[in-house]
Amino acid sequence: MSKGSVVVIDNGAGLCKAGFGGDMDPIAVVPNSLGRSANSKRWLVADELRAADADVTSVSLRRPFDRGYLVNPELQREVWERVLRTLLRVDPARSSLLLVEPLFNPLAVQRTTDEIVFEDLGFRSLCVADSPSLVHLYEASRRTDCQSHSQCSLVVDCGFSFTHAAPVVHNFTLNYGVRRLDLGGKALTNYLKELVSYRSVNLMEETLIIDHAKEKLCFVSLDVPRDLRLARRSGKDNPFKCTYVLPDGIEHTNGYVKDFDEARRYLSLPYESSSTDLGLKEEVSPSQHNAEKSVEQRRIDLTQNEFTLTNERFLVPEMLFRPSDLGMNQAGLAECIVRAVNACHPLLHPVLFGRYIILTGGSSLFPRFAERLERDLQPLVPDDYQVKITSQEDPILGVWRGGSLLASSPEFESMCITKSEYEEIGSPRCRRRFFH
Repeated sequence: MSKGSVVVIDNGAGLCKAGFGGDMDPIAVVPNSLGRSANSKRWLVADELRAADADVTSVSLRRPFDRGYLVNPELQREVWERVLRTLLRVDPARSSLLLVEPLFNPLAVQRTTDEIVFEDLGFRSLCVADSPSLVHLYEASRRTDCQSHSQCSLVVDCGFSFTHAAPVVHNFTLNYGVRRLDLGGKALTNYLKELVSYRSVNLMEETLIIDHAKEKLCFVSLDVPRDLRLARRSGKDNPFKCTYVLPDGIEHTNGYVKDFDEARRYLSLPYESSSTDLGLKEEVSPSQHNAEKSVEQRRIDLTQNEFTLTNERFLVPEMLFRPSDLGMNQAGLAECIVRAVNACHPLLHPVLFGRYIILTGGSSLFPRFAERLERDLQPLVPDDYQVKITSQEDPILGVWRGGSLLASSPEFESMCITKSEYEEIGSPRCRRRFFH
């Protein structure tokens, strides 16, 4: 095992990213969960779920997190034990830990986390940070300008359970300005499961497979009414139609996209043109459409190991932008961002709106996500503000890289609480010493 070092863990509800401070990338990016297939009695932990020989069909998942917060400490300890002992091969007794916790983490969960870190794992010291501060720190370190406004940013974290819009000033998250959308990658996956199961094949128990299909095939529409009309077309006239092949357990242990180039035809569609320029005047008549639909229904074979996606590809990410269209009593992502900025001092508005809106999190990886958000935001802000959105180079690793940067700074040890301090005064909140 390695000698004394700083371990950095970005402990997300979906993925756990772990590595050493000072490194550019984490060593381990693994599911923060345990899983067991229907044909096995053994629970697979973290990276074992992504092994080449792992059976991902009908996997029962157990997650330490629920709705964004830790609810099962025993599962979390098991995942961390696997990551630390097997993947990082580190000795916690000779190491410090930088842990990324969710915003507004309840006090009881914080105390439970301290117990796992110091009593179960035996780390030498602990420092806790939140994801918006670390994203801001990492992006600020990459900027060439040294002006004062570079110390302000609005971090939009599209995570597994929630989507947060958080203003950050001088590496400090303004908690009073944080706004949360109760939608994330998990909700999008569940919605896609429902659509596919209702329209073609029952895949309600295939979370890992549907999650993979979502990541590979879903995208954000810039013109939903127009794309819905295009999605009604049949055959090759439908630019969104694609096929996902399910694993057979013999040749393919994981699902895959059939003809990936064909599935990406939608990227060549122009969005600036009007609907008439694209030939949409030639709408299919209702009788013709119903006839084609009945023919397609007769062709459905429920025994086949594949399913077809069309409008589901852009309707699933649309949840983040227009949740009210699905009957949810929530504002969309653009409105959430506006509320977060308006909660801050007016002098920060032109900086946050016009310069540094930073996208991070796995759900921001959908194609055209930033462009759609910019289009939705512009009508909601004053006319003299020009909205500018920055996507991270790797939104999944952005938080961890900020943590790695912080862990390698000279001030890091002064931000930590040691194990001896913990044993003396219990689980103090003074360990949350934000860096400036």
